[in-house]
Amino acid sequence: MEKRFVYADNAGTTAMSVTALDAMLPYLMEKFGNPSGIYSISREAKSGVEKARETIAGCIGAKKEEIFFTGGGTEADNWALRGIAEAREKKGKHIITSSVEHHAITHTLDYLQKQGFEVTYLSSDEFGSISLDELESAIREDTILITIMAANNEIGTIMPIREIGEIARKHDVVFHTDAVQAVGHIPIDVESMNIDLLSLAAHKFRGPKGVGALYIKKGIFVPALIYGGGQEKNRRSGTENVAGIAGMAAALEESCARMDENIARVSAMRDRLIDGLTKIPFSRLTGDPEKRLPGTASFIFECLEGESMVLRLDGIGICASSGSACSSASLDPSHVLLAIRLPHEVAHGSLRLSINECTTNDDIDYILETLPPIIESLREMSPLWEDRQNGKF
Repeated sequence: MEKRFVYADNAGTTAMSVTALDAMLPYLMEKFGNPSGIYSISREAKSGVEKARETIAGCIGAKKEEIFFTGGGTEADNWALRGIAEAREKKGKHIITSSVEHHAITHTLDYLQKQGFEVTYLSSDEFGSISLDELESAIREDTILITIMAANNEIGTIMPIREIGEIARKHDVVFHTDAVQAVGHIPIDVESMNIDLLSLAAHKFRGPKGVGALYIKKGIFVPALIYGGGQEKNRRSGTENVAGIAGMAAALEESCARMDENIARVSAMRDRLIDGLTKIPFSRLTGDPEKRLPGTASFIFECLEGESMVLRLDGIGICASSGSACSSASLDPSHVLLAIRLPHEVAHGSLRLSINECTTNDDIDYILETLPPIIESLREMSPLWEDRQNGKF
């Protein structure tokens, strides 16, 4: 088969849509004014920011005044966790999270632990989800925050967010969700899902990089993140990234408008990948087989190193990712893969293929035709492969 380019790392970042670019261009050129100014092009820039705020709020079931713009999902996560910790530390210093969170959450919690906060990490089942009973049992009088991701960035598992929110509300605990992988891909409604704070990032749904938002439910106090000129209601000062904000809103509006169509089409291609690649001997799907993001297909191929597969795929024009050692500059596999109870030696053989509405059936055909021979070739060089075939482990 002729070499082609196939981008299958959309969980990492996405190509920006023409819709997003078109929305950004006016604010990069003729409407370039500082939104804090009082003359016409500044008022136009300010109007663009507020229109985008309203659009994004509508897409997630929030109110306009509950949306605060940030420099991305990681910043939104940091602000949510550190802000609630600071605001509520007199009530308590106990936080609950899961064992499969993104590093934007886990590393922020590491910092908070050094400041005297206590963190309970809920165990994960084999599919990457949590037990609601374990969650409720973990809540204490001094619990001030529950932070659980909406969908996992590595294995695609969708968490029971509505039920988690119900438990949090029942016990008067603030509930934050890192929805960076979910927003724009599956339905999210902050009101019906009982969400108090939600993080999102534009570049995960075909918007520009370097811009995101934090939803803060009205009545939830979160201290200022950045002090300065008083932008974002004195919560996050600094001149707004007007073009980025406009692009984010346009991309999200388009994603939400086409969500049903995209879910159906992308899920069908994802299932083709899963059906084809799990036929390879000693392979398995990771994550929940049903409650998973439409575009995420993650696998384990035993007796292999994930980075070797990623590099071989790159050589034939396919962009993919792995949660194994070299991908994270660590000797250990991804903490997510270990949390779902994969042995170290097995978890090293991880491969994530994440697609979206830009993916074609021809792209899927190319992956299905080219990946199995790569796996076979790499296994022939593995000292473990013969023993695995012979059942020695």
